[in-house]
Amino acid sequence: MEATNAALVLSASENQTDIHDIRPLVEAPFSWAWLWWCLLAAALLSLFYWGFLHWKKQPKQQPKQPTAPPEPPHERARRLLENALAHLHHPERFCVMVSDAIRRYLEERFRLRAPERTTEEFLEELQESRHLSKDQKRLLADFLAECDLVKFAKSEPEAYELKKLHESALRLVRETEPALMEAPTDEETTATARPTKTARIPTSAVN
Repeated sequence: MEATNAALVLSASENQTDIHDIRPLVEAPFSWAWLWWCLLAAALLSLFYWGFLHWKKQPKQQPKQPTAPPEPPHERARRLLENALAHLHHPERFCVMVSDAIRRYLEERFRLRAPERTTEEFLEELQESRHLSKDQKRLLADFLAECDLVKFAKSEPEAYELKKLHESALRLVRETEPALMEAPTDEETTATARPTKTARIPTSAVN
């Protein structure tokens, strides 16, 4: 009997020891770090995707083409005068075009304020200019006077008269373009090419 009780006591003590050895489960503290990292990664991916879409919408820049040199005034004047020939059957339109072409040419070529002035004001200023010869000033005055007759007096000249007016405008451009005005005259060329004579010293003077 005593042995039985002792066995029970021993068994109970072993059970107590086993119960104390079993440790209760401890819950790990919740960490927010992984959530913040996930949100940051999602934000970066969204930003990258938005930037990619925005880049695709941007128009592709074309390579810059070399800019052409500006058209010289005398070449532009010839082009405008050539365009005016298509309006020979409309005298007023024709005279407006040739007059504007010459006025614009003179302004760009010699800095004369031609387009915004009346013919009288322009011719008065032209008399003080040294860019044109007397014959060219007279030619220009006759040209502008004939154009004004058509534009304001409603004169209707024939086609051959308009062609003569056109020839006068071309002549003025041709005589005042830089290539001709800046070229040396025949006398200057002859004087430059003529060799200079060296004076001979008599032999007796040397001895």
